[in-house]
Amino acid sequence: MRYPFSTLLFSILTSISISVMYGQEKTEKKKPNILFIFSDDQRSDALGASGNTYIKTPNIDQLAKEGTRFENTYVMGGHHGAICAPSRAMLLSGKSLFHVYDKLNGVTTMPMYFKKFGYESFGTGKWHNELASFEASFDKGKNILTQGMANHYKTPARDLDDSDKLTDPEIRSFSTDLFADSAIEYLNEYAKEGKENPFFCYVAFSAPHDPRSPREDYIGMYEDQNLPLPGNFKVLHPFAFDNMNIRDETLAPWPRTPEIIRASIADYYGLISHMDDRIGDIINTLKEQGLYDNTIIVFASDNGLGLGSHGLLGKQNLYEHSTKVPLIMSGPGISKGQSQDALLYLHDIFPTLADLIEVPLPEDIDGLNFAPLLRGGSIETRNSLYTAYRHTVRAVRTKEWKLIKYPERDYMQLFNLKEDPLELNNLAEDPNYKDKVEKLEVVMQEWHENSDDPETMHPEKISPLEYDYTKLKQHPDNKQPEYTLDKYFKDVHLSKAKKTDH
Repeated sequence: MRYPFSTLLFSILTSISISVMYGQEKTEKKKPNILFIFSDDQRSDALGASGNTYIKTPNIDQLAKEGTRFENTYVMGGHHGAICAPSRAMLLSGKSLFHVYDKLNGVTTMPMYFKKFGYESFGTGKWHNELASFEASFDKGKNILTQGMANHYKTPARDLDDSDKLTDPEIRSFSTDLFADSAIEYLNEYAKEGKENPFFCYVAFSAPHDPRSPREDYIGMYEDQNLPLPGNFKVLHPFAFDNMNIRDETLAPWPRTPEIIRASIADYYGLISHMDDRIGDIINTLKEQGLYDNTIIVFASDNGLGLGSHGLLGKQNLYEHSTKVPLIMSGPGISKGQSQDALLYLHDIFPTLADLIEVPLPEDIDGLNFAPLLRGGSIETRNSLYTAYRHTVRAVRTKEWKLIKYPERDYMQLFNLKEDPLELNNLAEDPNYKDKVEKLEVVMQEWHENSDDPETMHPEKISPLEYDYTKLKQHPDNKQPEYTLDKYFKDVHLSKAKKTDH
């Protein structure tokens, strides 16, 4: 049967139109890439986007403008002093502290799960949760730091070889540059190969974790005298609650002085600004390669830090400065220039990303999906959060109130976070707040039971609150370069040098 030319032409054009439309639909339905940027020991207030006018973080701030920033995101805590290990395990597994601790071998991780749905996974930077779990999680990996910290100038790094095994560590260059360059190299290769599968690119910086030794050209970027002390600065913590000489607390002598705290903050900010510059380079690579518009970018950190707040330097406590972390998400489908105050954990990110990329939500996890908030909607989130440090401290917070309990000291702190965000005015012993303490103790007990916390809240032995700070000594570890030894361990360093000379 023969058809008129006009009919044939219409049929051909229709077929072409359908093919084009189908091709566009296919392109539009390509799942978004994921770039996950994780910093180390970065306080939630150590960002311009959080209102800090002293630090320069223009690239991370721009992410906040182009996406959504969360004001109340927390790490649940840790069962030992290296909080980063359980923090990363929770983030990557979607499980809470007492369901994963710091072990990931045999656990389904975020990159492992997304690989089931066609994602190619690449990892670089700090991995503090067993070598085999990295090998099982990533298709590709370069310059991986498989320990808690290192001299930033001499980073011991491994690569994932062709047999999916991590090589032996080699001492390489400055950590921040090493990890940023690895991510950029991966993104360029991905674009060059024109891959259809989306990527999950995990970049875990070891900055601004100590040693407080920025790259040479960032030293002095911030002048000590121009930086304010934390609003809750103290020369000593007012009472003992655990090992007061744990490793992080030996990074400066006791009592703390305004001079050394300002110097520490200046170097800490220098490390962050260097990292921010390199994050800008990674994002520019996405744009240059035409990948930016279809990439979800997550920026977060594993835990906060004391830096002189409450007389503390480290993260081994449950004050806001140590448990609250920055969280910014941007990309396709995510509302721009938005700020949210929902109470979140780091381990909520896993199911949320699953929702955003439209794959089934992972099962057997504890994280909650907050994707509707990213789309500009509203959902009912938690009314409270529970945090824990070892067997010595527990805390619960609501939108307005926070109760910290030290079971082995029979001591509590109650703070009205709305009126006292720096946690300076303890209301626990004020009879006017007796009912508030009792109500929050009930909430804490419910969390204790429901989270499978194995530690007792009623120990038989009660230890004293008093301690002798003169017995607390600085002990520099072998990761500290000459810059930090000379600046922060001067007396200890000179003393050791004299002993060596003899």
